[in-house]
Amino acid sequence: MQMALPLVAADDASAEPLQLHFVRHRRARRYVVRVDRDGLVRVTVPRGGSTRDAEAFARRHVEWIERERARVRSAAMPGDEVARWRRLARKVLPARLLALAGLHGLTVARVSIRNQRSRWGSCGRDGHVTLNWRLVLMPDWVSEYVLIHELMHLKRLDHSPAYWRLVAACCPGYRDARRWLRTHGRQLG
Repeated sequence: MQMALPLVAADDASAEPLQLHFVRHRRARRYVVRVDRDGLVRVTVPRGGSTRDAEAFARRHVEWIERERARVRSAAMPGDEVARWRRLARKVLPARLLALAGLHGLTVARVSIRNQRSRWGSCGRDGHVTLNWRLVLMPDWVSEYVLIHELMHLKRLDHSPAYWRLVAACCPGYRDARRWLRTHGRQLG
């Protein structure tokens, strides 16, 4: 049995409603939510389960569903589009990083742009800063925080309270940027 039901994230009234497709499976023992490659959200209803309980289960997992749908969309980005974004990142990000470094009296030895899956950037003891090309996909104020975050590692290679004071002095809105990354970062792939 399949049926569609609109589902909207509670904290985002402007979001497009999700269509849930309920599928009864007589051998299933629990409710399961899956996001197909085409973005379709399927909720498996186990033996003896109800559509109402399946809907409640999906509502409890709406944030995960949204993240998965965003990940699927970004994975589906055509190769030529990814190549264009990566070229733009190689052109724009090193220049932005070096300008910020100069503004703060810091010296960067080398800048690399990479396809990192779990990091937005890194900074080595030798002054080599590595940046994720996906920084060009986010708002400038968020990517600027990431650049400053890495630059402050040139002063302190840790995440101590002293380090975060350096970040706060250079980027007063860093907490909002970190919140944005936690909420939307996975959507960028």
